[in-house]
Amino acid sequence: MSVAVPIPKRLYEKALEIGIDVESRVVDLLLGELALDPQEELSVRLELAERFLEEAEEYLTKGDPVQASEKLYKAVEECIKALARLYRLPQYETAKAEGRWWTQLLGKAARALSRQLGEPRIEQAWAIAYDVHAWGFHEAKYGADDIRGDLAYAKWLLDYTREKVATAGKE
Repeated sequence: MSVAVPIPKRLYEKALEIGIDVESRVVDLLLGELALDPQEELSVRLELAERFLEEAEEYLTKGDPVQASEKLYKAVEECIKALARLYRLPQYETAKAEGRWWTQLLGKAARALSRQLGEPRIEQAWAIAYDVHAWGFHEAKYGADDIRGDLAYAKWLLDYTREKVATAGKE
């Protein structure tokens, strides 16, 4: 479930102009302020990832590869954030201290998670999502057929993240 929070359109547009992802920034700020317990934060991240992946599929069905690209990227981003939180990576601590996740922190977290968990598909899913974000969303150079197969990587990462979160503390 999500709610809409009205903000002045001009403020929103200015944020977009300089590359601020308003939704991510708001979520990160609230998570920082609320100091939720780890399971609550992980639950929020998984909910976001699930929603973004569903939206990516919907946009592909509608023939909108630009928005599908962005939503696929966002789903993978939330999974990386959740796993970084779960495993208390230094990149998570940096993002928490700075109040936001920078792209390089996400990339470093994906690489660290791949090494730590012995799972190269994490880094691969991130690399594909970043490629789709750059060329499918920002540059609008990929069509629906170009990114349709990439959904499988995001789905795998979401399932993997769910499994890791579900078994946390039981290992």
